[in-house]
Amino acid sequence: MRGDDFNVDDYDTAVVHNFTECLARSHSHAEAPWWGVVYRKAFNGFAAMVDVRHDGWAQRGGIDRVVTLRCGRTITIDEKVREKDYGDILLERWSDRRQRKPGWVQKQLACEFIAYAIAPTQVCYLLPTLTLQSAWRECGPDWINRYDPVIAKNAGYETESIAVPIPVLFDALTGAMTVTWRS
Repeated sequence: MRGDDFNVDDYDTAVVHNFTECLARSHSHAEAPWWGVVYRKAFNGFAAMVDVRHDGWAQRGGIDRVVTLRCGRTITIDEKVREKDYGDILLERWSDRRQRKPGWVQKQLACEFIAYAIAPTQVCYLLPTLTLQSAWRECGPDWINRYDPVIAKNAGYETESIAVPIPVLFDALTGAMTVTWRS
């Protein structure tokens, strides 16, 4: 199994993760210079970016970074980093399995995008949050049945994620962007 709350890597599932250590490892990626490269390429009119990882409403709403465009528009982003490439995107179903606390793919978030970077390939997928969550609502039950859960053991709780192959996820995102209203 692979995965944890912050950087998802290959590891022994018998290991109990330390929240503080995992958070520190995640935050170590916050200063990576490639984030600026990603956002300059992704957002026309990029002007600035601000890291907002300190605890508060933004962080609890899934916002790690705010990008500002020259026109004044702001874009809110939740950043995820994987340190190995598995050919999939790990979607956090439960942040606490036992208590059934929804993970980021299921709960309402304040961010507009999930920036899902795979460090060794130097690729970042900018996933529109609402579209991703719509795809999850439609396809999640099938993915749960088709793909093994990835369990991360933490002190006092376990998270559960589903590793969805990238082409499968992108097909679902395309489908989620098309809405019909006929019966």
